Amino acid sequence: MSWSENLQQKKALFAAAALGMTLTLAGCNDDTGGPADDAATSQQPSAASSAPSQAPSEGGTKPSAPAGATGDQPLVPGWQTQTRAEHHFRYDVPATSEQWKVLDEATSLSYIDKAGEPIVVMTGAANYREGGCASSPNPKALGEAGKGQLATVGTTGGGKDGTLQENARNWAGNWGFAAYGGAEHKPKMEVGQARPWKRNGIDGYTATAKVTVTNRPSPCVPPTAIVHSIAQELPDGTRHGWVIYADQGVPNALTSAEIEKIMNTVRPTDG
Repeated sequence: MSWSENLQQKKALFAAAALGMTLTLAGCNDDTGGPADDAATSQQPSAASSAPSQAPSEGGTKPSAPAGATGDQPLVPGWQTQTRAEHHFRYDVPATSEQWKVLDEATSLSYIDKAGEPIVVMTGAANYREGGCASSPNPKALGEAGKGQLATVGTTGGGKDGTLQENARNWAGNWGFAAYGGAEHKPKMEVGQARPWKRNGIDGYTATAKVTVTNRPSPCVPPTAIVHSIAQELPDGTRHGWVIYADQGVPNALTSAEIEKIMNTVRPTDG
């Protein structure tokens, strides 16, 4: 489903206005259908930067459900499954009793520029602990990080530009940048190199961005955040991503083990 179709159906949720710069997703159009370039890399450390220590280990915890679980059945018993067929990703999050909410798969979560054009967009999303303290490191945010939910997960992509490794790094860095300050209150970013990710039928790359928030108008705004991406390439050459970004250093923040358990459920859709 295109961005314009989502707008027409009034399913889009805009998360921040007037970031004042174009964050790029090399090779990834983020559901918008717009062009991408490589300028965002300049906002990140050099490729020699190492991944933060919070990044899930390559040999981390495996899903506890039977390996043969397929379709909409969760890999972790009792969890909820989200699917975004357009991006060929399926994943699980904890139950509603643990304050996780799975959104309609076509609902778009977006950050837009001064012209109202989407910069980064995700669909097939889920939120953790909505409805909390209404404050944000990006003062123009309308419904994203720091305004209630402590973590957001979703899928993105669809372009062919750049390498899969570059896409993985840009997704992690751009979402961290936009969600935790944007152009007006630029957060400090540390983006690690992309590493191979081969689990549950995905043969791709993962990258991690560690964010230090520079604008904290209230204790509701986290001092730090963590972002993880998983990038895969489809047979048609398009690159698609899965992203989780999570507040850190605040009560009820997701632990690295909890994030890793969610990441270990990420898998391609059937076919």
